[in-house]
Amino acid sequence: MTKSGLIEAVAERTPHISKKDTEIVVNTIFDSMATALRQGERIEIRGFGSFQVKVREAREGRNPKTGEPVHISAKRTPFFKVGKELKEMVDGGRDSDSPSSSSSGS
Repeated sequence: MTKSGLIEAVAERTPHISKKDTEIVVNTIFDSMATALRQGERIEIRGFGSFQVKVREAREGRNPKTGEPVHISAKRTPFFKVGKELKEMVDGGRDSDSPSSSSSGS
């Protein structure tokens, strides 16, 4: 799903809000999340997962073509940890939600 697909899905479920306003809401959510991560905050969405920034220390790597050592500077990268409920929905959701699976055991 893309961001525009998400905006479409939200707009369909909230017909009393215009698509333009829905886009503003979705963009505001993502902008707020990016700002929080930039400031080193952790974001937790219950039932979905959590986002945090992990610091990767500076290190020495190698140029794969020449084999020469290359300095890789420290960087901050966003990290997502999936929540238990989302993990269970993704892992077992297809079997338990399909109508044929519940009647196939009889």
